[in-house]
Amino acid sequence: MSLVHEQYGNGAGRVIRPGAEQQRLADLDPAAVIDLLADSGFLLLRGFEPSLEEFSAFVKAHSGRVTLDPARSFHGGDVAQKVDAGVNALGLHIENGNSPFVPDLTWFLCEKAASSGSQTTVCDGYRVWARASDEARAAFTAQEIVYSRRVEEDKWKAFVFHQLGGAKPREEITLADFTGLVNDQESTTITPAEDGSVTYSYRTGAARTTLFGDRLSWANSIFGPSYNYEPPTITFADGSEIPAELLAELEKLTEEETEELDWAHGDVALIDNTRVMHGRRAITDPDRTIYNAQSYLKPGLR
Repeated sequence: MSLVHEQYGNGAGRVIRPGAEQQRLADLDPAAVIDLLADSGFLLLRGFEPSLEEFSAFVKAHSGRVTLDPARSFHGGDVAQKVDAGVNALGLHIENGNSPFVPDLTWFLCEKAASSGSQTTVCDGYRVWARASDEARAAFTAQEIVYSRRVEEDKWKAFVFHQLGGAKPREEITLADFTGLVNDQESTTITPAEDGSVTYSYRTGAARTTLFGDRLSWANSIFGPSYNYEPPTITFADGSEIPAELLAELEKLTEEETEELDWAHGDVALIDNTRVMHGRRAITDPDRTIYNAQSYLKPGLR
């Protein structure tokens, strides 16, 4: 059964709506959903109005593994975390993009929409990179960038505890457990401090290939928030500062290519976290409830 979908806004994003025989998220074929995501970069599923439990089951149906933000708490199980990042606008970023633990997919459930403001913003990195100047392209392909950040002990241990499926008590978790989770050891260094915190440095491309292809996308967290964490230091791989004029160019382009998700009650969004950045407009009505999930694509769905 084909998906009932249409274009969202002026970009490649799509809206999926219930068909005559598709009334719940569980009725959607995961392979068809992921095929559409590969083409569009982000999906807005509207009209299904799932419960938190149905949303969590939908995430799991498409995911080989669910990960987390250790500064947030789970709700209704071990998938959804409530979004709580103040009321100010949040810059565009990929989820966990300034760490060595970047998930494939980012998910949102709007349980209660705000009456005004707080739109989630999305920006297709393909479109941004296609418009970047030759100077910017040359600079960001000549070398990678490096994020460096300090993380408190309770946060990195909470992350490890979840990634290990609770198989090891938090008080027994060691730095070796943490470093063992890093897939690309060559791009990451982790240095412990006497107070139990760690400082990591993570090297990656500002423009990167995506989950579904080799085309470069401007998908990173250079302009992203640090609400629950210390702000990272971001430099080129050789330690030099990223020139202000290059940052200004890319910030202007990302804003010009940004679209807004105007939430309705029960909306679900699925974002290719390797291609599309997201952020948020300022919250003018704090009476809203949005949940977030992060995951890695289930093998066999691409």
